[in-house]
Amino acid sequence: MSMNEPTQFGHQDVKLVAEDVGYQGFFRLLRLTLQHKLFAGGWSKKITRELFVRGHAAAVLPYDPIRDEIILVEQFRVGAVYGEGNPWLFEVVAGIIDEGETAEAVVHREAQEEAGLTFTSLTPISSYYPSPGGCSERISLFLGEVDASLAPKHGGLSDESEDIRVHRVPRRQAMQWLAEGKLDNASTIIALQWLALRRAGVIE
Repeated sequence: MSMNEPTQFGHQDVKLVAEDVGYQGFFRLLRLTLQHKLFAGGWSKKITRELFVRGHAAAVLPYDPIRDEIILVEQFRVGAVYGEGNPWLFEVVAGIIDEGETAEAVVHREAQEEAGLTFTSLTPISSYYPSPGGCSERISLFLGEVDASLAPKHGGLSDESEDIRVHRVPRRQAMQWLAEGKLDNASTIIALQWLALRRAGVIE
């Protein structure tokens, strides 16, 4: 095996010794005791890890290629309450994938609920773990083409306590916000970087 060749470890190379539920609410917190194979050979000692289980999610960057505008939604996020920045974040459209639901169905639904928009096409960007050190969530990310002129000023479902402001933003302005650090959540950053790379012809 060369130095650059990845080790072919998989699920079969992890032994789950114990699983305890620390908290069960809208989300779940597990305390796992496990062992895994080591790169140098053999098995690790028993280790304990806490795992935040919140299901999987889907996100989409609404983009109008005719007007060269994107749609961002602004809403309060509890995860940013203790951060140094503003807890009202500018984000792409996103939602949790319910059991039996596809990622594509989620972004179509959430685009209607959060931004009042319908996609004319949907292009996969990536599927990734935003925080695999302690969270099971995987996000499926898309770009969806829209008519930005149809975007309302506000969106969200009141019965889900959503209070959303919808923004039509010129693509160049969004890229400037990205450079300035005004956009500071992973899905939004990844989607905008992907769009920039595609427009530059780096990716197809």
